[in-house]
Amino acid sequence: MNAPLQPAVAPPTPARPMILVLGGIATLSGLLVVLVYHLTLPRIEANHRAAVEAAVFAVLPGAACRQSLWLDEAGLHHQPVKGGREFHAVFDGDGRLLGIAAEGVAQGYAGPVRLIWGWRPDCRCIVGMRIVGMTETPGLGDKVASDEAFLANFAALEARPTADGLEHPIVTVRHGRKQQPWEIDAISGATISSRAVGEAIARSAETLLPRVAGLLEKLTVEEEG
Repeated sequence: MNAPLQPAVAPPTPARPMILVLGGIATLSGLLVVLVYHLTLPRIEANHRAAVEAAVFAVLPGAACRQSLWLDEAGLHHQPVKGGREFHAVFDGDGRLLGIAAEGVAQGYAGPVRLIWGWRPDCRCIVGMRIVGMTETPGLGDKVASDEAFLANFAALEARPTADGLEHPIVTVRHGRKQQPWEIDAISGATISSRAVGEAIARSAETLLPRVAGLLEKLTVEEEG
């Protein structure tokens, strides 16, 4: 009697070549990601600078020119310094100080919300806010950049600096519950995004304004350069 035929067994695939191929693909993919990042980074940074430039003028109506400054423990600087906090002194057409503008950032619903706020010393209040970067939900969270009622919060948002913060902390309240001039009325259905805007402004203003308020006389357009 003939022995039953045994099914042919394929020889095992060598593991080393497969590992080398997969490793090569992973390495190449990583190199491509790094290359694309470095190629696009200058454009991304340029776009961000342009957005900030436009926002600085938008948040302080009547602005004619601005001067970027950096503040650290040693005082004011006209060039970037390690650990320095950047802000912008904004002037009208006659060279008079209108106010200052600064950037703030906080975590929103879908990612960081970056914005520029403008503050005037005559009213001790924030008079404008402009979003410069976010990934909030289209048609809902992204309304913080365009909703007229929400933006009206920043026509005269009280921000009175004290020695170590603000006289009244800036807070975001639920839609329809705003009662105080330092409160931000949230957008209905977009509370998280609204709070991100409030937190971005509050953190930035609470740390910057107490120090800048004592230096206003030094903020002159002639100092540039």
